Amino acid sequence: MASASAGVRPPVIRREERRRRLLLFAIVALLLLGVTPVVGHHVLGAVPWLSAEQHHLAMLCLVALHQLLEPVHDIAHWLLYAGVVFVVLERGRVLWRHGRVMRDLPQARVSPDSAMGRAALAAGLRIEQVWAVRGLPMPAFTTGWVRPRVVVATDLSERLTPDELTAVLAHEAVHLRRRDPLRLFALRSLASLLFWLPVLRRVAADLEDEVEITADDEVALCLALPLASAVLKLGGGASTPVAATVGFQRADLLPRRIRRLAGEDALVVSHTSTRSLIAASVALLLAWSSGVMVLHPLSDPGQHAAHGPAHCDHPEANPLTHLFCRGWSFGGDGCPHEAARRSTP
Repeated sequence: MASASAGVRPPVIRREERRRRLLLFAIVALLLLGVTPVVGHHVLGAVPWLSAEQHHLAMLCLVALHQLLEPVHDIAHWLLYAGVVFVVLERGRVLWRHGRVMRDLPQARVSPDSAMGRAALAAGLRIEQVWAVRGLPMPAFTTGWVRPRVVVATDLSERLTPDELTAVLAHEAVHLRRRDPLRLFALRSLASLLFWLPVLRRVAADLEDEVEITADDEVALCLALPLASAVLKLGGGASTPVAATVGFQRADLLPRRIRRLAGEDALVVSHTSTRSLIAASVALLLAWSSGVMVLHPLSDPGQHAAHGPAHCDHPEANPLTHLFCRGWSFGGDGCPHEAARRSTP
């Protein structure tokens, strides 16, 4: 086996490791920020930390703000329920289609005496973990949760040199050992759960790229150039929608992979956009604000008895006209609670 004369530069690896930690932190933060306004608010509700006697925050009427944001909080509940349904339907459809395709593929075991079998053994795979498929539209991929296996095109040994074939199978062997099919399925399920935060799906796509890069890094220790050559050969023929989803056929990821494996610095392109970040920030701000404000009681029974009408008890008025009620109100005649208190002896 020929050793590589180039490899991934250590500064590049350290920079990308920091990026992966940041992506993981972003995914965890988005999940917590997206779920806790619905679930955590009920836990906080058991603690009387927001008093019913606190009616104002400066000129801001908390009761009116409660009335305005309560529908937003209800929508957050329904979005979470819809996300659960969406995960079940969308991921279930993916599993069903994948299972049907895998059952219909003419799979055959690889002979240990064949070029494919020798390359698989050199890559650290067992023969029973590799299946060959005639007419496969992609060169190779790893599938399976409990007992993952590598599926390769039967003509791959004719398209690649022995070292390149070994490098490709070694790349898939890393996916198999790390159980990447299961990890990626869980990651995509989390992104589907909070479908109303498109930025989460984009961050998950960035992390999917890092899964390919991580597998490249392990192979690059001894087969950097053969893997780069194989990626270059196999990356030019993406002609089907299925092939476009595979790491060897990702047009946006190929230049980065080849440059890294050749020992060059590579530009990392993120799927996350400024627009998606702004949209997520606005959505999360609304969800969290509604979760906090729903904890504020609309009225205080004791104060209701002492001062007559409950604070801001204006059933015929729009809460927007009474959002600012400390001394003045927009479109109203002043704060009903303040007027009731002044009239009480």
